[in-house]
Amino acid sequence: MSKHKSGKRLTKQRLAEMLQTLFQQHPNETFSLKQIFRELKLSTHPAKMLAVDVMDEMVWDDFLTKASDNSYCLNLKTQVQEGTFIRKANGKNSFQPDDGSKNIFVSERNSLFAMNGDRVRVAMMARREKHMKEAMVVKILSHKRDQAVGKLKVEKDYAFLVTEGNIFVHDILIPKKKLKGGKTGDKAVVKITQWPSKDSKNIVGEVIDVLGKEGDNNVEMHAILAQYGLPYSYPKNVEEAAEKIDPGITEQEIKRREDFRDVWTCTIDPKDAKDFDDALSIRPVSEKAKSQLWQVGVHIADVSHYVKEGSIIDKEATKRATSVYLVDRTIPMLPERLCNFICSLRPDEEKLCYSAIFVLDEEANVKDFHIAHTVIKSNRRYAYEEVQEILEASYSGKTSKSSKTSDTSEEEANLCLLDKLAKHLRERRFKGGSVKFDREELHFDIDEKGKPIRAYFKKSNDATQLIEEFMLLANKYVAESIGKVQSTRSNQNNQKKAKKTFVYRIHDQPDPTKLEALREFVVKFGYKMKTSGTKGAISRSLNALMDSCQGKKEQNLIETVALRAMMKAKYSTHNIGHYGLAFDYYTHFTSPIRRYPDTMVHRLLTKYQDGGRSANQEKYEELCEHCSDMEQTAQQAERDSIKYKMVEFMADKIGNEYDAHISGIQSYGIYCEIDENHCEGMVPMHDLDDDYYDFDERNYCLVGRRHHNKYQLGDPIRIKVARANIEKRQLDFALAEEATKKRK
Repeated sequence: MSKHKSGKRLTKQRLAEMLQTLFQQHPNETFSLKQIFRELKLSTHPAKMLAVDVMDEMVWDDFLTKASDNSYCLNLKTQVQEGTFIRKANGKNSFQPDDGSKNIFVSERNSLFAMNGDRVRVAMMARREKHMKEAMVVKILSHKRDQAVGKLKVEKDYAFLVTEGNIFVHDILIPKKKLKGGKTGDKAVVKITQWPSKDSKNIVGEVIDVLGKEGDNNVEMHAILAQYGLPYSYPKNVEEAAEKIDPGITEQEIKRREDFRDVWTCTIDPKDAKDFDDALSIRPVSEKAKSQLWQVGVHIADVSHYVKEGSIIDKEATKRATSVYLVDRTIPMLPERLCNFICSLRPDEEKLCYSAIFVLDEEANVKDFHIAHTVIKSNRRYAYEEVQEILEASYSGKTSKSSKTSDTSEEEANLCLLDKLAKHLRERRFKGGSVKFDREELHFDIDEKGKPIRAYFKKSNDATQLIEEFMLLANKYVAESIGKVQSTRSNQNNQKKAKKTFVYRIHDQPDPTKLEALREFVVKFGYKMKTSGTKGAISRSLNALMDSCQGKKEQNLIETVALRAMMKAKYSTHNIGHYGLAFDYYTHFTSPIRRYPDTMVHRLLTKYQDGGRSANQEKYEELCEHCSDMEQTAQQAERDSIKYKMVEFMADKIGNEYDAHISGIQSYGIYCEIDENHCEGMVPMHDLDDDYYDFDERNYCLVGRRHHNKYQLGDPIRIKVARANIEKRQLDFALAEEATKKRK
């Protein structure tokens, strides 16, 4: 038996009583192991180890909750909880509590036929010895969606819909008179009219749209959108309302605004873009200060001038909340007449804008700033590639291909000056603690039929960073103009002044447990990292880590693990700052054509500039939550379209071998990314037949029991393309013979 400090023998039962008393006396506190040992005066190693064993049993019995690897707190949760139901095709369903704690297993027999994403109320089941914690759905509070996408199967007397990924327990039964002309093999969107119950396990629905035959590019893209409840067409009445909008600008409207029509202005966007929602202007402030001070205007399309709150167009934009960017198309938030014509800042056309106007010195220090409604006339529309070519030519002392006239040379000089200022802003931002994550994005070149003919990574360069820095600067200063000014005023003379409601883009600090796991992980590669101290110290340490692993074989691996430690950015009226950018105040002001929160920000700024009172916070917080949810949904659809094109691209390459690297490790297999084209597939666990492999989740690897072969995240590997299942958007690889021989 272990001895207490007093010398008396400490039994397991006595230690359990002491721990129970400690946690019950401090129900809202989390204790680290050191604190627990100190509080209970446990000085010997056996006593400490016994305490850890007892606490782990208390966690198992749900008396305690493990807050991290080395800290515990009293479990204050009730037996009944509310949250989200997550349905899996393999039957391993789970319940995700609202408080963000760990998911809990729900067996099929205890699911009450809940669907994926449904809000449910569950009761915790009594824990069976040596069994995992389980929950039982006692009530479905609300269904996430009442539509499903799948493939029709029409029989003689009945029809049904086979859903994508078999997300329902049973296929959806469709009365033959509700098929809307659909035939076997057609992809269709079905509205559910009857949910499962104790009396009937059937789900009954009716076809609301027949998309077409499987494999057709348009059909597949529409199916992806419909699967997430996203629209794939624009309502006629909304388009008709847009057609009635007068694009003309009156002299009276121009007089109300600052006039930038004679100031050199340009837009810089992807080469295939049509919705130009931001432009940059630059001019010297005065002749005396020509070499020192510059006025830079960040001009944003004035969408809120044309789209009035509560209008039919506004209601549709609110519902959509964001434009969706699939591989081969954009599903716009606004009707095409608005986003590509009336609001788009097209060259040589007078346009209404809402602008953030800066006066900067040669090192991009902000000397003055104001926000104004403006009218502009863009001199030129640049593609990123053109600007990059101009900047590279300038830095190497060459003349760019587009430099033919003195006017062109002057324009290029302006671009180089903007780039120089942007580089100062970028350098200062990283010094201030902004986290350096320059992740590459997979892109495809598509032929006229939508078939991918090339896959490649798009990298950030000087041209994209130029635009990025000025957009970040505008978003930061606009947020400060509402949040920071009020904070300062309220502190002066202890005057209490209520903050005005505003829409912020917030990003919380990383999960401390995940951050510590990252530190422990990178130590194995010889890297150091801080996980405690100020926010700035931690982010600078993260940046040093990113710089240190640049170009090394473990770079991808470390960046992936670091990203997992980060929280997701979202919209809120409650400002907590933006950790990733190291900004105390940040918003989204610069893209109202494609993001609804930016339109909300424009409206609030106009209201407050006109002397209006603070807007209803509850209403705007609800809108923020909706926009954050729709942003996540749009990203999922975008990822699915990339997966589909990836599989389609590799479909005629079955049997080909490629050099790749391990990009993901799971208990069911290893994900590999081909070095040549960046397409990702999985080697299933059953193909690793040379040994029995254990999944080491903490170290992101699989380790063989007999031969101790190891598959580690980031390792190079030779693979063969085994299967390309377009329907499931799934690419399967096998180890190439050469790789298998090496392992053996």
